[in-house]
Amino acid sequence: MTSGSSPKTGYYRVSRGVSNVTSDTRSALELDLSASIRRFAQTNSDYYVAQFLKIQTSTHHSWSFNKAAALFGPLWAGARGAWGFFWLFAIVELTALVQFGRGLWGDLGADKMAEVYKLEQRASEMLAQAETARAAGDATGATALQEIGGNLGLAAQATVLEAEQATAGATTFLIVGLVLFVVIRIAMGFLANTVYEKQYTRWRTDHTIQTGRRRSNTLFGALMVVIMYPLTLYRFTASKPDPRLVEFPVGSEYYVKAAKALESWFDRTAVAGQGVFDGITGAVQTFLDLLELILVDTPWPVVVTFVIIVAWRVAGARVAIFVSAALAYLGLLGFWETSMITFALVGTAALICLVVGIPLGVWFSKSARAYAIARPVLDLMQTLPPFVYLIPIIAFFGTGKVPGVLATIIVGMPPCIRLTALGLMQVDGRLKEAARAFGATNRQLLTGLELPLAMPSIMTGINQTILLCLAMVVIASLIGAKGLGQDVLVALMYVAKGQGLLAGLAILFSAMILDRIVQGRFKQRGDSG
Repeated sequence: MTSGSSPKTGYYRVSRGVSNVTSDTRSALELDLSASIRRFAQTNSDYYVAQFLKIQTSTHHSWSFNKAAALFGPLWAGARGAWGFFWLFAIVELTALVQFGRGLWGDLGADKMAEVYKLEQRASEMLAQAETARAAGDATGATALQEIGGNLGLAAQATVLEAEQATAGATTFLIVGLVLFVVIRIAMGFLANTVYEKQYTRWRTDHTIQTGRRRSNTLFGALMVVIMYPLTLYRFTASKPDPRLVEFPVGSEYYVKAAKALESWFDRTAVAGQGVFDGITGAVQTFLDLLELILVDTPWPVVVTFVIIVAWRVAGARVAIFVSAALAYLGLLGFWETSMITFALVGTAALICLVVGIPLGVWFSKSARAYAIARPVLDLMQTLPPFVYLIPIIAFFGTGKVPGVLATIIVGMPPCIRLTALGLMQVDGRLKEAARAFGATNRQLLTGLELPLAMPSIMTGINQTILLCLAMVVIASLIGAKGLGQDVLVALMYVAKGQGLLAGLAILFSAMILDRIVQGRFKQRGDSG
């Protein structure tokens, strides 16, 4: 027997590629896969037994040609349940057929000829107006109109030549489309067995994967081909396709009704929940005013000294030097006050995100049901564009710094929740069982074991929250949040490239200051450990 297997017997050596295995061991490791392949392939099973074993035992890529796949194309893939293969080659094959159809029956010069008709009609109108002006004694106007008409006539002649050239290129489209179609079918024939063998390999560990050739899949694949191919060919080859295929055949009535209903709901909710919204605004405004008092109103030498000392004690001398340089940049270029306002905004938003997000992450790590309910909400918060958040924020809270903070919270909170829950769920269950065996309570288990082990993931969530909050400062400035975001916004409005770049660098340095200080203590512990 040759190295690997014999297609006739259907044996496959699991130990192929292992040079130091004895012949007795090799014999013991041989598996008969022919029966398994037959159960998977069902129809034409002998062919697939030979091809799969050839692919599996080859030390390099084994080329084989599947005539059925080359003949039936995507229909073969659909019948065999290889839907990724089906859609890939259906799209590629349809592209080739479009080129073929454009060359065979497509009116390639139709657009140009329509343009010629318009130009000639306009030229005739100009010449008629010139004759009218000449008859009225306006020689100057007649000359100008006649010149315009002549130019339009020349443009029409040039467009006729372009239309003729486009029509002459039909043969090229025909040949290119035909060649592409043949090449695609040949490629599909060569790739089919390899793709189907991979599907068989997955089936051996997951028996939910389709086996054999199913009539329902064949009919569904044929239905997709019947729907997609004619409509797409008609759309791209007809000179004037039906407008219902080009644009969705629905007016604006549904859009108008939905927009009015949402607007009415926002108005009613804003009135009904005014007390709640005012309470939230007041609480956030109080904390924001406190931070602004500390960062903005305090003399700048005091703030600089305090921040540098904190950076040095928490993260080390290198970070302190970097923080000193970054603060010098903010001060020397006139960004001190706006950067402190930004720190207050981001600090307020980030702190609320952490105070709310970390406990939620702990809860979700303990309750699969709660996490399953919250996951769609988190997905929505992370998927919607940040500009969309501004609409309900403005409707319920108005404009200003507090609405900017609230919009920032929506963007910054999901990473904190997700990564806290992820870190806690990844704690080894055996360690928790050992801690319980020694009498640890749930509180001791959380604070003494789970949170310390999950700290890398939690710190990553904190980092992402801070950076996302800073990334929102420009968007939040659209509703009056001010700070460095307003400097960038003004630069965009007046296309002030230098001013915008300097303000952007100020935001970058602000983010790096916060990140280095917050991450510093944890990194130092990690390095010492």
